[in-house]
Amino acid sequence: MAERTMMRPIQMVDLVGQYLKIKDEVDAAQKRVIETAAFINGPEVKEFEKELSAYLGVKHTIGCANGTDALQIAMMALGLKAGDEVITCSFTFVATVEVVALLGITPVFADVLPGTFNIDPADIKRKITPKTKAIVPVHLFGQTADMEAIMAIAKEHNLFVIEDNCQAIGSDYTFSDGRTQKSGTIGHVGTTSFFPSKNLGCYGDGGALFTNDEELAKKIRRVCNHGSDVRYYHEVIGVNSRLDSLQAAVLRIKLRHLDEYAAARNAAASAYDEAFAGIMELSTPERSANSTHVFHQYTLKVAGGKREALRKHLEERGIPAMIYYPVPCHLQNAYKTARFAEGSLPVTEAITHEVLSLPMSTELDNEQLAHITASVKSFFTA
Repeated sequence: MAERTMMRPIQMVDLVGQYLKIKDEVDAAQKRVIETAAFINGPEVKEFEKELSAYLGVKHTIGCANGTDALQIAMMALGLKAGDEVITCSFTFVATVEVVALLGITPVFADVLPGTFNIDPADIKRKITPKTKAIVPVHLFGQTADMEAIMAIAKEHNLFVIEDNCQAIGSDYTFSDGRTQKSGTIGHVGTTSFFPSKNLGCYGDGGALFTNDEELAKKIRRVCNHGSDVRYYHEVIGVNSRLDSLQAAVLRIKLRHLDEYAAARNAAASAYDEAFAGIMELSTPERSANSTHVFHQYTLKVAGGKREALRKHLEERGIPAMIYYPVPCHLQNAYKTARFAEGSLPVTEAITHEVLSLPMSTELDNEQLAHITASVKSFFTA
């Protein structure tokens, strides 16, 4: 009798498994960079910026050190200043709000939609004041927010739109007239992170900004480079934020596989959807009518106060499950204000008690998916 092989350990994101499939390409690219010693703004960075621009259908891509920097640089390049207000969501990773506060700008929180978890355009409209200067929609968990509605609001009120596209790179948004655009290319400027666990991730920190505005692209590059266009001459206050060549070399390889990765994630999501269809206590992720989903996360809503028990049940069976995010930004000690006290964002606050993300990876195999889905179902049938 053939000996049964052990199932591979399940991880939220299997970066080692992904690396092994492209190992030869990655190792050769790293060696090439090291041998040329072009570590900063080398050919790999310039080629990656061109290739990502072509993939996204955007005129300018500017690499930077990380996704948090990308958001800060966007706000600096747009001239936002202390006392201005920026509308964003509270149901997001803290970096979205952190950079607003660091610049002395006031974060104003709009609620999210209960199905897609993306920012609610109707609540954006309610939060606009004479001090509002920009909207930062977060394309959460892998699909684009309702950008047609958001851009219409921005145009009406003369506001900038900065897309936080750290979780949805590769997602397609369809307008009511049938036009499609990639997420991150619709607003005045888009930003992304290349943190290793992202759909397009490097092997360290990295980020980028996107824009179709020639003058804004020049300002972004200037801010990234200490406020300088010409070495040792500084026109504005800037930062030191660059995408290094070793990371760009990895990203060039992974970019060629990005659509393949999205297809694998969608296949895993479909397997989850099918398995959980009859479980009343679970709500599977809602797909937006206007956006494709690239499933950075596969996030369930667990009703009846059973989330923690389900998470523990899965942990006991070797299955990691994460809560993104347990405390919304407006209730974090660093960002609490009287204006956004508990109860001010009812949808956001409700879903933080319900959401649970299952493993989502390009490397999930049928055996792992079967174990995960059977384990979830056994919790509700026990």
